[in-house]
Amino acid sequence: QVQLVESGGGLVQPGGSLRLSCVGSGSDFSFYDMYWYRQAAGQERERVARFSAGGILWYGDSVKDRFTISRDNAKRTVYLQMNSLKPEDTAVYYCNAFRHGNNYWGQGTQVTVSS
Repeated sequence: QVQLVESGGGLVQPGGSLRLSCVGSGSDFSFYDMYWYRQAAGQERERVARFSAGGILWYGDSVKDRFTISRDNAKRTVYLQMNSLKPEDTAVYYCNAFRHGNNYWGQGTQVTVSS
């Protein structure tokens, strides 16, 4: 069992930056593939970025070159640095841990990009 707690969301102007954090429980955090997803109002949940246990990175086309995922296994934390934010990035952002077919989700953190 893994418990995930996200933080770092908020209101930011277009072009601004935010860094999201997700802290996990458990001593085997480093063995999990970690993801960030987002869900805008009235839309399906969308995968944003991935940092696998083996160090492979992946980004969705809509965030490539603007967002950066990183992880610190010693702190059991995964980050999402979001730069050049756009209004269409507005969503609830969720942290996800996946291993051996088991999915664990955080409660989400709201990101609103608006002037």
